[in-house]
Amino acid sequence: MELCFAKIKKKQVKMNSTTKLLKNKSFWLLIMIFHMQCIFSQVPFFERVYDETLSQASYVIADPDTKEAIVIDPKRDVDTYLTIAQKNNLKITKITETHIHADFLSGSRELQAATKAKLLLSNEGGKDWQYEFAHEPLKDGDVIKVGRYTLEVMHTPGHTPESLTFLLKGGKLQPIRAITGDFIFVGDVGRPDLLEKAAGQQGRQEEAAKQLFASIKRFSQLPDNTEIWPGHGAGSFCGKSLSNIPQSTLAEEKQTNEALKIKEEASFVRYILEGQPEPPSVFCSDETAK
Repeated sequence: MELCFAKIKKKQVKMNSTTKLLKNKSFWLLIMIFHMQCIFSQVPFFERVYDETLSQASYVIADPDTKEAIVIDPKRDVDTYLTIAQKNNLKITKITETHIHADFLSGSRELQAATKAKLLLSNEGGKDWQYEFAHEPLKDGDVIKVGRYTLEVMHTPGHTPESLTFLLKGGKLQPIRAITGDFIFVGDVGRPDLLEKAAGQQGRQEEAAKQLFASIKRFSQLPDNTEIWPGHGAGSFCGKSLSNIPQSTLAEEKQTNEALKIKEEASFVRYILEGQPEPPSVFCSDETAK
């Protein structure tokens, strides 16, 4: 009998201890913190760096566990990215660009020199659109790994022949995030007339406009909740009606972006070539940009 009472008492002590633990606010706070850490460790570090003077966006993406990071379209002042990496204990292991930039000086080579990261650049667009310094080539369908995350390479010519879009996927990340460069903006798309107007390549703008139409048609097959993170905002001459909103979705652009509403190629070519502003003299030739 005494043995039975002892067992019952022991169980009561355990139950009382458990009850006290469940009522303890600190216990639940620790559980919540642990749960949030599990959630956030499964989404990438993602920071948009916006240069107001150029209306230009670059991106730092990293795996929060492995600390591997990639920088997309770095501006010339690379200290910005080094500071972000140091502040967040990241290691920049890869650098890439969406396209050859004519409206600002890229910081890719300076950042590579400072970090010893791999430089991954487009190998699309034909022999006239190859970067003229050492790099690892990227083609449509290639995959860049950043820890557990991937950037799928999509060739999206039109604004320039070698233009790439990067589709960020992996972990618990939903939806896909598309780093579109000068291909698709919020409220607009990249202008296809600059090779003719700024670089003097006669007869190129209609061909480029048709390429842009085909790229939009292909991109539009992605899930409607795909996030669009462009390379420029309002104030840039790379389009004619860019928004100052930093990010959009494919569904929103299908509803509000006139360029994405047009379903017939000839109509699109007329629309996209009309009313484009005169490019400023700061736009350099394609040879200088490379």
